[in-house]
Amino acid sequence: MATPRLVKPRAIAPGATIGIAAPGGPVDPALLAGGRAVWEAAGFRVVHRDDIVARHGYLAGDDARRASELGELVADPTIDAIVCARGGYGAPRILDRLDAAAFRAARKPLVGYSDATSLLLWLRRRAGLMAFHGPMLERGSDVDADAMRALFDALAGARSDRVWTGTPRVAGRRSGRLVGGNLVLVAASLGTPWELETRGAILLVEEVHEAPYRIDRLLQQLRAAGKLSGLAGIGVGALIGCTDDRYPEPRAEDVVAEIAGALAIPLVTGLPFGHVKHNRAWPVGARATIDGAAGTLELLEAGVTAVNAS
Repeated sequence: MATPRLVKPRAIAPGATIGIAAPGGPVDPALLAGGRAVWEAAGFRVVHRDDIVARHGYLAGDDARRASELGELVADPTIDAIVCARGGYGAPRILDRLDAAAFRAARKPLVGYSDATSLLLWLRRRAGLMAFHGPMLERGSDVDADAMRALFDALAGARSDRVWTGTPRVAGRRSGRLVGGNLVLVAASLGTPWELETRGAILLVEEVHEAPYRIDRLLQQLRAAGKLSGLAGIGVGALIGCTDDRYPEPRAEDVVAEIAGALAIPLVTGLPFGHVKHNRAWPVGARATIDGAAGTLELLEAGVTAVNAS
């Protein structure tokens, strides 16, 4: 299945209108209000449907509600960008209901991570549109101010957060386009119309509460599917609670290092993204350089284009 030529969403301006979508799990009204306050304090107008707090078991309302919500935000000319309210399972259930051509034509930045990884991969593969792996609305009050400022700057096209520092693990310096997200959702994309493309790419992954052997299993699934051959490098964000009391060794980072070493590609761990307060936004599909000896990831381009650009 051919992937459309990659295009960037349009940058937002000060005072832009941010539309909130809940494509996955149920939204906590108190956390929703706290996240709204962070964006509004930064000068943005925040809007969402009244039924965004709907609940259908472990979902934020039924599939029709969640899909129509995203479609309305894409179609509404007053909405400048879309931010997911939260993660939680659900996005893969509605992707076949979404109009890839409409997303591409609207070229609105979309922000999410965790279980929203599926939506980011779908945008990249089916709409050919960059999106941002970054803080969601209900986590806005739980993310440090520097990370939120970096997100606002990224959406506006400013490149204020270009070089990230982590832990050097496997030496080498390579460039490629960024792809990835939550490791479980990355592996779950295999065999779908939004299956990630990795040849020549830098794979960025983060995870929470997956034991090292499960991290190994997910990476071995990607390896067997041919998704690790031809990688430019691997960057690992936060691995929260990815431990196993029964088998304390190897650590999750060591599992990744063994695989990256065998592939002879650069690896940096401990990069500032994922389920942490310093969750930095990165543009899915943008070019970057990873340096496994220096322990750095450098973003080479913005994830948006100027408002008046074609």
